[in-house]
Amino acid sequence: MTDAVSTDDLSPPKYDKLRRGFFRFRQSKLSLLGAVLVAMVLFFTAFGAILAPYPEHIAGGVDTANRFVAPSWAYPFGTNELGQDVLSLVMAGTTVSVLAGFGVVLIGSIIGTLIGAVAGFAGGWVDEVLMRLTDLTLTIPGLILAMAIAAALGPGFGNMVIAISLSWWPGYARLVRGEVLAAREEVYVTAARAIGATPRRILFRHILPNTVSPIIVKMSLDMGFAILTVAGLGFIGIGVRPPTPEWGTLLSISRSYMPDYWWTAMAPGMAMFVAVFGFNLLGDGLRDVLDPKARR
Repeated sequence: MTDAVSTDDLSPPKYDKLRRGFFRFRQSKLSLLGAVLVAMVLFFTAFGAILAPYPEHIAGGVDTANRFVAPSWAYPFGTNELGQDVLSLVMAGTTVSVLAGFGVVLIGSIIGTLIGAVAGFAGGWVDEVLMRLTDLTLTIPGLILAMAIAAALGPGFGNMVIAISLSWWPGYARLVRGEVLAAREEVYVTAARAIGATPRRILFRHILPNTVSPIIVKMSLDMGFAILTVAGLGFIGIGVRPPTPEWGTLLSISRSYMPDYWWTAMAPGMAMFVAVFGFNLLGDGLRDVLDPKARR
């Protein structure tokens, strides 16, 4: 009579990998700090406008009697030139800045993944054409290209995200192409061809799922830079326009009042620092877990 098999012995290997990955992630205090900072940023992204102490200021309301009030209990980060609470504007601006950064990374990764996957799998002249297009895009500074596209499309949240995304995809294209070139020579791809799988099925069902880990790592690392780029466009007046609060726009307005009213720039600047720092630390931690070749 055979012995009863423990349910622990039947646990799928993927759960063991997840446990080991989570254990490695917990060993890095900086990665945990990044996770906490990102969680805090995402919390204010979802609830910042709701929890803001002065919601009427977010909608464009002014209070000229309280212009340039220094930080106090009533206004923890002071007020701006219109008497608006800086803390409320920064909390509401988190939603715009982080969602814009996420939209840029998501759209850029989708475009770059498709182009890189097709180029690496097809090879030949298809690979040459798509990679030369990628190289051509990389020769133009990303911020300059985004500025040109945003100026042509006009101001607005959606146009800003599209403009930056169209300059963001080449990095993903080169990354995915390299991964696909290596994966298409693997044994499981040869076996899929042998049983008659179509090229489309081989690419999307067998090869691309094995490139997800480096893509996720790159997306997490790119979030901070995407937020900075969004803020850069807002700073020069091409991105989101007032009264919609956005970190770069708030910094652009506050520069006219530096250094006398320093608090108008400190809050959005610190918010950007926390968001970028948190996403970079989290990206390093995810790289340790998901990309063994780059593990610290």
